[in-house]
Amino acid sequence: MSELQAIDLTVSAAPQVYERLRQAILRGTLAPGDRLSESEVARQFGISRQPVREAFIHLASDGLAEVRPQRGTYIRKISISAVLSARLIREAVEGDLIRIVAGNADAELLRRLDEEIRRQRLALEAGDSDLFVELDDRFHRMLADAAGHESVWTVLEGLKSQMNRLRHITAKAFDIRKLIEQHVEIVDGLRAGDATRAEQAMRRHLNQLLDDLPEVTRDRPELFIP
Repeated sequence: MSELQAIDLTVSAAPQVYERLRQAILRGTLAPGDRLSESEVARQFGISRQPVREAFIHLASDGLAEVRPQRGTYIRKISISAVLSARLIREAVEGDLIRIVAGNADAELLRRLDEEIRRQRLALEAGDSDLFVELDDRFHRMLADAAGHESVWTVLEGLKSQMNRLRHITAKAFDIRKLIEQHVEIVDGLRAGDATRAEQAMRRHLNQLLDDLPEVTRDRPELFIP
């Protein structure tokens, strides 16, 4: 197992272990089929096995890991049905959110969105696809906040773990310029005060996954389950 980022031993260990492992799974550092060893993870973090066991249980409840009796805990393959469900929910919710934002997008919000896009371009230039996915999430979270529905993003975050795993794969496999330009189109719609234009741009952006998914599953079938 690859080295994991250290945790703060002055606070509860289990949530930190869970988040470190979750990020490693989302980014593909821990790949589908990899075995998780309680003793090895505990050794890497310098903690007892109990908080590691709690983290494994949490990962299993999220659908990111599975416990195989008498065999151990393994990283689950990416569920295509879960990915498609999360995408459908995101399109419905974020399509409505962007229309709300279009009605009150002020100069400060537009400036901040432009700055996020600038940072995305820098991540592209640096070849840092993981950073781009993080910035992509932040862009969408910013729009949810601007719509006055901060809690909606929290709900979406809990639904899209499988989708996020695929996003990290596609960000490495495909040219992310198209995603950045789609963000530009969304902001251009907001800048024009055109709710329909902004919504259509958002839906095109979230539908990009439907174009990318067949190629990824064909090239890497070992990573996926229906």
